[in-house]
Amino acid sequence: MITLQPLQDMILFEEALEIVNGAARQLSVTPVPLAQAHGSVLAQDIFSDMDMPPFDKSAMDGYACRRADLDKPLEVIEVIPAGVVPVKMIAAGTCSKLMTGGMLPQGADMVIMVEDTEPAGENRIRFTGTKSSDNFCHTGEDIRKNDRVLEAGTLLRPQHIAILASVGCVEPLVYDQPVVGVLSTGDELVEPHQKPAPSQIRNSNAAQLMAQIDTIGAKPQYFGIVADTLEATRKAIEGAINKCNILLLSGGVSMGDFDYVPQVLHETGFEVLFKSIAVQPGRPTVFARKGNTYLFGLPGNPVSSFVQFEMLVKPLIFALMGSKYDPVQLQLPMGTNYTRRNPKRKSFIPVVIKQGKVFPVDYNGSAHIHAYVKAQGIVPVEIGKTTIAEGELTDVRLI
Repeated sequence: MITLQPLQDMILFEEALEIVNGAARQLSVTPVPLAQAHGSVLAQDIFSDMDMPPFDKSAMDGYACRRADLDKPLEVIEVIPAGVVPVKMIAAGTCSKLMTGGMLPQGADMVIMVEDTEPAGENRIRFTGTKSSDNFCHTGEDIRKNDRVLEAGTLLRPQHIAILASVGCVEPLVYDQPVVGVLSTGDELVEPHQKPAPSQIRNSNAAQLMAQIDTIGAKPQYFGIVADTLEATRKAIEGAINKCNILLLSGGVSMGDFDYVPQVLHETGFEVLFKSIAVQPGRPTVFARKGNTYLFGLPGNPVSSFVQFEMLVKPLIFALMGSKYDPVQLQLPMGTNYTRRNPKRKSFIPVVIKQGKVFPVDYNGSAHIHAYVKAQGIVPVEIGKTTIAEGELTDVRLI
């Protein structure tokens, strides 16, 4: 946990990320039905209540027998479907027909595949192969009773739901999913269903942010478009902050004559922790806190809001849910030379991956969201660096 520092004019991205993570306070925990647990974060360790598999289990359709008897015809004494407990014990010269997933009968030490057998008379078979594996799963070879199968802090994906079901955890304890509100500012904005008049644009940022929120398991809530007046901005923020854990403002945070957000935040009791980051896109990004409510003022350009959601908002959402955001990152060579003119800020560039190499996407600036339609990742370019040479290794953050 860090000690929050006084507001500075412009800070490094790494400092901004540290402030965001340091400000996070985990939400409450609640037991939820298994069917509703996907996308939540576990608030407890999960232990197995049984061995897995719980019995010696056939890995294929075949015949359970003794390895010592493979050189002689075998009498089939029983047929054992999956889910049925064997009745008869395997003795010398005998075998049982066993289905995939079926329980290995007592006395058997292997299963021979059906494909490696042939009839040898009535109710008799002969092994025709030259060698064979045991072909069964041993009791507890995957998990032993009381083994920890999932750790607190795990973001529950479909494979984790399967584990919970397999150990009978039908009501796991999870962190509450944060409600993340979206509020757009700007007289130039109209909703997507409306035809823009001259000087207007459709509000694509809100739709984009709502989708980004939904994708990671938080609960999006849209608060609409607020007019560019001091009173309207104050009223909208005051009305939204009591209904969500995080409020995302799109636009209104730069230095324009009608950008009232910084003033309203001070007037409504928010502590502004930073208001400018040495990055592109997304320099005029604001982060503030009031009690256990958090606010990001994101730039109005769609690429800026997209990238800063990925870089800063996601880590906060995960931290509130008791988890650490750990995006997939690859180290791959640049497939062509890349240059930029202004190295004063850390830059995030959209890239595609082709044949194990990274190629920048044609990108015209922070309003060019179309560049991200094909982008598969983001590559950081550090302050002071103007070029990435072809073949140079880069850190690719997948999106």
